[in-house]
Amino acid sequence: MRVGVITFPGTLDDVDAARAVEYAGGEAVRLWHADHDLKNVDAVIVPGGFSYGDYLRCGAIARFAPVMQEVIDAAKKGMPVLGICNGFQILCEAHLLPGALIRNHKLHFVCRDQWLKVENNATAWTSRYDNGAEILVPLKSGEGGYQADQSTLDELEGEGRVVFRYVVDQHQPGEAGGDRNRYVGENPNGSRNDIAGITSANGRIVGLMPHPEHAIDALTGPTDDGLGIFLSLVDSVVKA
Repeated sequence: MRVGVITFPGTLDDVDAARAVEYAGGEAVRLWHADHDLKNVDAVIVPGGFSYGDYLRCGAIARFAPVMQEVIDAAKKGMPVLGICNGFQILCEAHLLPGALIRNHKLHFVCRDQWLKVENNATAWTSRYDNGAEILVPLKSGEGGYQADQSTLDELEGEGRVVFRYVVDQHQPGEAGGDRNRYVGENPNGSRNDIAGITSANGRIVGLMPHPEHAIDALTGPTDDGLGIFLSLVDSVVKA
């Protein structure tokens, strides 16, 4: 299985994404933003970072890179595509996913380990999880607030296209049932409906703000919960 990992000027999580692919048993294929072909890959990851310095707005310039036209064409034909953090922003700018990511509601960069609830395990990237499972992966972003108009939100919710949701614990840390790794009362960035990740209608394209590629080995991450995303892709490609 060959998985393309794109590098834009300003990308900084491409090496981690490639490592995650290899942990799952795939072959990571490096793709440059100026490439005009996808080198016969079976799937593509658009990783996190600050593509083109986040000028204009996050992902707005990267969306027009030559390689993204190839990704758009391949995605429309059913190729699995994953956008992580800045990659999620790029997929929204490219209209492969609906909505937009804006400045965190408190205008601070958020960097912490974050609990997520798996809401949809029927995508190409989430089949290894149980619906309702909670996973712990890092979150690091300044513009991670997912926004969409009400009709789009209704469509996403009604079609089961919310893939991950931020877990908001109602206990104060230290109280019975509390957990120091959970956060009280609100999601970390003001995302509507606590949305952390969504999918396309066919379940082949997924975008999420937190970083599963930083949680593939308990030695280097808070957990190895993120590895399930990349193992799910292997299963999906083999099945296809």
